[in-house]
Order: sequence, then structure tokens, then C-alpha cells
Amino acid sequence: MEEFYRIRRLPPYVFEQVNRAKAAARNAGADIIDMGMGNPDLPTPPHVIEKLKETLGKPRTDRYSASRGITGLRKAQAGYYERRFGVKLNPDTQVVATLGSKEGFANVAQAITAPGDVVLVPNPSYPIHAFGFLMAGGVVRSVPAEPTPELFASLERAIIHSIPKPIAMICCYPSNPTAYVATLDFYKDLVAFAKKHEIFILSDLAYAELYFDGNPPPSVLQVPGAMDVTVEFTSMSKTFSMAGWRMGFAVGNERIIAALARVKSYLDYGAFTPVQVAATAALNGPDDCIREVREIYKKRRDVLVESFARAGWDVPPPAASMFAWAPLPKGFEQMGSMQFATLMVERSGVVVSPGVAFGEHGEGYVRIAMVENEQRIRQAARNIRRFLESGVETLHNVIPLASHR
Repeated sequence: MEEFYRIRRLPPYVFEQVNRAKAAARNAGADIIDMGMGNPDLPTPPHVIEKLKETLGKPRTDRYSASRGITGLRKAQAGYYERRFGVKLNPDTQVVATLGSKEGFANVAQAITAPGDVVLVPNPSYPIHAFGFLMAGGVVRSVPAEPTPELFASLERAIIHSIPKPIAMICCYPSNPTAYVATLDFYKDLVAFAKKHEIFILSDLAYAELYFDGNPPPSVLQVPGAMDVTVEFTSMSKTFSMAGWRMGFAVGNERIIAALARVKSYLDYGAFTPVQVAATAALNGPDDCIREVREIYKKRRDVLVESFARAGWDVPPPAASMFAWAPLPKGFEQMGSMQFATLMVERSGVVVSPGVAFGEHGEGYVRIAMVENEQRIRQAARNIRRFLESGVETLHNVIPLASHR
């Protein structure tokens, strides 16, 4: 039977091949070191857990909650933005709680997209940035992911040659998967561009607190006038190791926030109230837990870069995020990221994400998530060293290389 319309608009699930190899290796008893998914392994801070326990079972907390987020939570997010970025938000009109930033992106796409509307999306990029708009009936036009002058030249070409004119552009810094970081000067140019061409900016700031060079990544909303054209999405998943709690936010332009809130009001009743109360405690609580998480990821990054280099794989050190964006090792460049990632699982027991999963311009790279402790990262490096030293020539009978097709 023919696929349903919206399912037809989605490409094949690109992680399926790697996941099959991972499952087969595990079933065979292999010790799998999974650095594929950005799934935090660190515990949620104790004071957040305690607030959840304290709230569970209290009168009325088991009832439907507020779709846009309870008042205290929206005020806490506004307070975070003022402390961290110097940005003042009206919690009633410029803040909506979402079920993670992923849900926020998907539903804002439903809220603002008409069939055929064009959206400018970085390539490579986190999949929901494109697929949320594809599912909403939009059309995606790829632009470069790196925040350089070349991006603006590409944006200009897209504005000129897209029919209809794009309605929005997406940015994500620190970036998933590439770990690129933007400056405030870049954001000033981006806001000026958006205002000139009357398009919206949808900013993904999920990794704002995971930075390693002492320079906190800015918010695009720090630019004067950015609120006129911008909505920004943040998440508690990485900052507070609360990925499974599904708590995020959309903040900024009142028109888009109102549209998102209205769509959400038809689709959900918000997160479980005790989760929202605990999330409020996290945002209003001490910052030492955030600094501790940042330091742990920095140490993991340093161990990864050093141990992988000794294994024969030079991985550029990311300045931020929980990912390393690594070119395929020397001698394996022609294999393609999907084939390389599959063989990595089969031959080394180490899982990474193929770069092509994040867009065609991710080919030639893999994304390595720093979600294993330092000891396991060193073990991964030892396994990878044996795999790399086996040489690409020994693999010709295992999987066809791109150059031999």
C-alpha cells in the first residue's frame, strides 16, 4: 500500500544500518561503547530530584497541567535569561514551556508554515530543524552551517532565487552536530539580514552552557531589536542532565510565541506538574551543578582528543557542545560516513553517528557524543586503534568502498 502523505515526505531513517549493527554486536555479547546518541549519562542534580519527590502526590498535582507552562516555571526561565544574557522577557507573552526543544521546533513549524513555504536550514544540522518543516508541508533550502561571511552570501542567493520568498531561517550555535560557535557580532549581522528581508530567525540554543574556552556563547536575543524577528529554543536536557524529563522553552517574538502556544493548546496539556516544579527549582537554584557538568564534559573532550590522536585519528577539539565533529580518519576518507560508522561498530564496538545523517554536507564526518566517562573513552580509543591499524585494505571483502562501486 502507498505510504501516507506526511510519511512520504520523510527520508529513510539513516541510523537504521548502524543500529542494526549495534544490536547484532550486543546480541553476540560484544561490549558496546555507545558514543552515537547525545544522551547524557550524568545524574540530574540532587536538589532537582528532591523537589520532584516533594511535589509528587500533593493535592492537584496529578491533574492536567498548563500547556504553556506553569507561571512559576515561565518566570524562572525569564529570570535565567536576564541573569545569563541580560535579556528581559515577559513570562506571560514571550515564554512558552515545551516538551523539550525538539517538540518546540516541530510545533512552531506547524504554527507558522503554510504548504510550500520555504525555510532556510543549515546543512549539516540537527534533523528536526529540517524535518519539522517538511512534515508541516514546507520546503527546505539548505545553507552553510558555519557562521562565516559565506553563509550570508548563501542566504542572499536563497532570498533571490527562492519562490516564494523564505519565511524563516534556522540557526544553531553551539551547533549540533558541528560544534560551531557564533559571536554576538555574527548575530548582529544575522538580525540585520532578517529585518532587511522580513524573515524570522529560529535559534536553537540547547548547548548554551556547555562551553570550554571561558567564553559563554551569546543569545541572538542580546542584539537590540532581535525580539522583533526571533524566537529562541533552549533545553534543560544537557544543562541539567534532564533529557528524559522533556523540558524546554521557546522565548522571544510575541506573535510566534502566541501561535506556538495556541497550537500546543490543541495538542498537549503540558508536562507533568511535578516535573515543571522541579524544573523551576533547577532554574532558580545554584549554578555550581552547571559548572560541574561543564567541567566534566571539558575533561572528556580533552581525553577524547588526546587518546584518539594516539590511536591515529586526529579529532578537532570542540569549543562547545557535547559533541566532537570528526573527519573520517586518514585512509578511510573514501569509505563514506555510513559505511565507516557501521564498520566501527562491527570491528571496534564503538558507536558514532554518521555525518550524512545530518545532511548531505555532513558526509566525510562522524559525530562523536561525549556521553561515556573518561575510562570508557580511553577504552574506545584503544579499540579504534586496533581497527584503524587493520588498514582499509583488509575491509575490501567486507563492505564495498565508494571508489570501487
